[in-house]
Amino acid sequence: MAEGKDLFQVEIITPDRVFFAGEADMLEFNTADGEIGVYKNHIPLTTVLEPGVVIIHNGDEQKVAAVHAGFAEILGEKVTLLAELAEWPDEIDINRAEAAKERAEERIAAKSQNLDLKRAEYALHKALIRINVAGHK
Repeated sequence: MAEGKDLFQVEIITPDRVFFAGEADMLEFNTADGEIGVYKNHIPLTTVLEPGVVIIHNGDEQKVAAVHAGFAEILGEKVTLLAELAEWPDEIDINRAEAAKERAEERIAAKSQNLDLKRAEYALHKALIRINVAGHK
């Protein structure tokens, strides 16, 4: 367990629940500008949360989750992620994620004129995140 002086509060909130509320000594997640690692007393920052893997570190313990879009607020003693959706590995239906991946890949490969490429790529990205996080069960 990390020393208490190095810990800060982390909250991950979705529209339907407080997904996580606890302490961490480091938090990793994706922003619109790339991956970020946050320690206690990080400079204050508000940024766009991109779909990706969130890793909550507390000493030797790690919690891994999939988070799909939102906003992040970083303050010295607290980080809040307001996410569209957040899922623990055991909440992910791997078969559904694999099927979503295949559908997105097929849509992209078909190159139909009415294809919304950004939407198909976003669906593929979310499916790959879910598959990755589901492997952490």
